Amino acid sequence: MSWSTDMPAISAAFFASTVEVVEAFTIVLAVATLRSWRPAVLGTGAALITLAAIVLAVGPLLGRIPIEYLQLAIGILLLLFGLGWLRKAALRAAGVIPLHDEDAIFARESAELSEEAKRRKDSLDWIAGITAYKAVLLEGLEVAFIVIAVGAGRGMIVPASIGALAACVLVLAIGALVHKPLSKVPENTLKFGVGVMLSAFGVFWTGEGLGIHWPGEDMALFVFAAAFLIAGLLAAGLARQPRKEIAR
Repeated sequence: MSWSTDMPAISAAFFASTVEVVEAFTIVLAVATLRSWRPAVLGTGAALITLAAIVLAVGPLLGRIPIEYLQLAIGILLLLFGLGWLRKAALRAAGVIPLHDEDAIFARESAELSEEAKRRKDSLDWIAGITAYKAVLLEGLEVAFIVIAVGAGRGMIVPASIGALAACVLVLAIGALVHKPLSKVPENTLKFGVGVMLSAFGVFWTGEGLGIHWPGEDMALFVFAAAFLIAGLLAAGLARQPRKEIAR
């Protein structure tokens, strides 16, 4: 393992996957708490099977795409994805939009399932299972995209997968122990960092796809990450400044 090339991929996949798994776990926990673990587990299992089928179907296709086209396409997607995360994280840090609240999500999902229970008692297990299925599938697709996008550019699927798997194991282990929404996870900070890393990978892969030879090769990732980190912090500061002036 080359730490200079593999660790950025592992870190990006780990932190991005942590955010997605926390969100999925919160909804699955709401299903299990309100109804039972049976529909929650069945819905989660069905979603994981669907994800595995999608990955197995898409994986071989990636090998048929010329590497420069793959790097360019992935780079653009990563840059758009990363900048979106970074923008929202900066706005949340500035107080322009509210922070992501796992407790609120848990309460909302529980309320929606309770409302369904009043209307359709005979099919509540089915509805609960579908809720868990959709949550795990949607968040899992994002994890799969991140793993493929971060790792496919230069044969780093395995390191990226290790990062994503470590995040899943960590979140599920903590969730099983505390048995409550993981509201203490500094999700906005994670999203800020993930936005920085994905944006850095986006610039790097886009340049590689266009045939640009970056000075320092893979070490250029750290320069791009530092640039996006500074830009994100400045953006948060600028967005916070008008609010301070209005408050005066």
